[in-house]
Amino acid sequence: MRKIREKIFEILIKMLTLFSVLILAFVVIFIFKESLTFFKEVSLLKFITGRRWNPLGPPEELSILNIIWGTVYVSLVAIAIALPIGIGTAVVLSCYTNRNVKRLIRGIVDILAGVPSVIYGFVGLLVVVKFFEVNLSLASGESVLSGGIVLSVMLLPFIVSTCDESMEKIYREYSQSSRALGVSKSYMIRNLLLPASKRSILASVVLALGRGMGETMAVMMVIGNASIIPRLLGKAQTIPSLIALEMGMAEVGSLHYHALIASGFVLMIMLLIINGLLYVIKNRMDI
Repeated sequence: MRKIREKIFEILIKMLTLFSVLILAFVVIFIFKESLTFFKEVSLLKFITGRRWNPLGPPEELSILNIIWGTVYVSLVAIAIALPIGIGTAVVLSCYTNRNVKRLIRGIVDILAGVPSVIYGFVGLLVVVKFFEVNLSLASGESVLSGGIVLSVMLLPFIVSTCDESMEKIYREYSQSSRALGVSKSYMIRNLLLPASKRSILASVVLALGRGMGETMAVMMVIGNASIIPRLLGKAQTIPSLIALEMGMAEVGSLHYHALIASGFVLMIMLLIINGLLYVIKNRMDI
């Protein structure tokens, strides 16, 4: 009887795994199929290298190079802000706090992941954008930097949770030996803990980059949504915000409609390429 139950459980787990893979496959196939209609009119190369997005113009004016740069730029700015803070928080949680304090801080950090993105966008619009307009004398505080700051707060829980678990295990393994040898805690963190945590740090970067490039509402509210060449203190637009803003007014079956789906297809390809490159880098670093 026990063997039968184990066999049923094994079959059930395999079926659920297959179901998850099939869902992903169906999504990719659907987006690719809907994008083909547009790529018959405009080649993929022209679509990703052109700098003009004009749904009312000819098909050649539906291109997203500036929007691609805006998506990557905002995500990199967010990671540049969030990664040092996240790693520092993980080090403090794993090395400098007791169990009760750690549980409290982790609870607060986890709450950040549960806050709706529209709330982040609303706060960013009223605080970050307003701060730039008043203190930097900008005509508009909506910018890549504003989007990066808001997005960095949203990425913090992913970085902290990914790094903290690995750092805590490493610290428990080597802390007693380090104290017995008279090695200071700061020296151990710099020369042992952080180098040994490269795998988890890289994993957090991959997770945060994928999350950042796919974020829609919060970034859309503070970035300005202009399909121009992105600058740090200038407006820009991301692929998710483009789709969210224009999909509702695009006629189903029109070239504009299929161009927006093609934009989503390009975003998926970008994420696959980034994950593949980081996987290769991880293997070459031998971490």
